[in-house]
Amino acid sequence: MFDQTNALPPLPGVGYKPQHFSDILENPAPVGWLEVHAENYMGDGGRPLAQLRALSERFPISVHGVGLSIGGEDRLDPDHLARLKHLVSWLNPASFSEHLAWSTHDSHFLNDLLPLPYTKETLTRVADHIDQLQNAIGRPMLLENPSSYLAFEQSTMSETDFLRDVARLSGCGLLLDVNNVFVSATNLGYSPQGYIEDYPLDLVGEIHLGGHDEDHDDHGAPLLIDSHGREVADPVWALLDLTLEKSGPKPLLIEWDTDVPDWPVLAAEAGRAASALAQVSA
Repeated sequence: MFDQTNALPPLPGVGYKPQHFSDILENPAPVGWLEVHAENYMGDGGRPLAQLRALSERFPISVHGVGLSIGGEDRLDPDHLARLKHLVSWLNPASFSEHLAWSTHDSHFLNDLLPLPYTKETLTRVADHIDQLQNAIGRPMLLENPSSYLAFEQSTMSETDFLRDVARLSGCGLLLDVNNVFVSATNLGYSPQGYIEDYPLDLVGEIHLGGHDEDHDDHGAPLLIDSHGREVADPVWALLDLTLEKSGPKPLLIEWDTDVPDWPVLAAEAGRAASALAQVSA
């Protein structure tokens, strides 16, 4: 069972961008913790690592991986694992997370997070990869639910059951991305509220929020794209409120990775997350 001792505080966090370094040090409120992408800090030195060291003295840090290919068919890349282990060893982050997705095939790396069929075979492979990762870094990880644009006919279980079983087999925790739930539910035609009702919220160590773009598929049906390039949509905030009513306060991250705004805009989104937490705490 995932142990949340020494985890992130139930406060708003933001994805760190170097252009915000001075702003964060001078006026971080209401931000209580920061997230960084692991692959941006696997080098041996320079300004990025110096800034991260300085920030880690002031804030709890969450490390979020985007390149391990947890759902890939091959074993995890040992060189990538070694660099990740080194980063986690000196940084000692409060949390490490990765995606339920794959991005490698043979020796090729695909710059995308691709979905998986939810089958017993996939379940065994993902749990084995999580064991390999957790043994390498010496701590449990959080596994994030994907944003989906299609469903597999081969799937024999729901996404929530798949995540629940992965956690049971591997001992990992879960990262609940509420925007991903809303995006997937809209694209695949199911209830986002029903998904939250069935989600194992007791295993959640972190919640993510981000913006999405609206489009239409070839048949004119709504198609949402998980872009992380704008403010969080109102229906996603409403879904967060439902989630927090059931889970209680959790660490809330605002993701904004493209068309990154000035610090006051990002801080305002974190302020809205703080309000949501204050409401459920009250």
